[in-house]
Amino acid sequence: MNSQVKLNVDIGGLNLKNPIMPASGAFGHEMEKVLDFNKLGALVPKSITMHPRGGNPTPRVCEVTAGMINSIGIQSKGLEYYLKEIIPAYSKYDSPLIASISADSLDEFAEMSDIIGNHPDVSGIELNISCPNLEQDGKAFGMDADISYQLVKQVKSVTNVPIIAKLSPNVTSIQEIAIACEKGGADALTVANTLLAMAIDIHTMKPKIGNVMGGISGPAIKPIVVRMIYQVYQVTEIPIIGCGGVMNAEDAIEMIIAGATAVQVGTASFIHPTIMVDIIEEIELFMREKGMNDIHELIGAIHHQQKGSFIKLG
Repeated sequence: MNSQVKLNVDIGGLNLKNPIMPASGAFGHEMEKVLDFNKLGALVPKSITMHPRGGNPTPRVCEVTAGMINSIGIQSKGLEYYLKEIIPAYSKYDSPLIASISADSLDEFAEMSDIIGNHPDVSGIELNISCPNLEQDGKAFGMDADISYQLVKQVKSVTNVPIIAKLSPNVTSIQEIAIACEKGGADALTVANTLLAMAIDIHTMKPKIGNVMGGISGPAIKPIVVRMIYQVYQVTEIPIIGCGGVMNAEDAIEMIIAGATAVQVGTASFIHPTIMVDIIEEIELFMREKGMNDIHELIGAIHHQQKGSFIKLG
């Protein structure tokens, strides 16, 4: 049995002690009461907006088969509160802080990145490009390759911290958007955000979500995300952070084999608050059982066996 298993990974120059981190929106500093934050690869709090935002109408969450739909609407206390309260709350931990930001325009993304990205306690920025572009037609930034390219390029010009573009799965070809973000200078890609979904109460004949539609997360979407990770790995050279439907170590390992360098955990933390630490320990155990010394032996392993034999969809 191996005496040491190396779990550390590099995300665009940001060295993580292991590949597991929370998904934005499913994690808060109040969880420190039950979870040792220093055991996580990175810390990713809920997305922040420039100005305070109330969020979408209720109900905002509903359960569906093998998952849940949410439409929170990026409820936020604004950038000033984030700088004064949220960042200091995480600065005492060893695990690096990755700030997730959401904005209404390219200039606003750049302005926020300039402020947050040059804060000494912020190690990286995740761009939530799945939010609506209010300068255009309200379509998400991440649904347009040209705009995604421009957004990432503009943000890269104002900060030197690693920039991670969180891709929308609600596109015809996620590969096209991934390539655009890489060309724009993205250091890594999160694949992916929630999928647009809807549920109806058959008794009231009304939507179960106040905003009619929302994003589905949970185990139902994992096979879709695994497919997207596999495809993005084929066309890009930058690290991928898998996100969507990870409920246990097997799910995380599956994403890593598909091509993810790191993995975010969301919905599972609502069910089992310490699940991320369990996943880290079980990945190490899995590697020991397989006689592996380094997590990089797992990353993209399926591609090493299937050289170029994938089908491009979309």
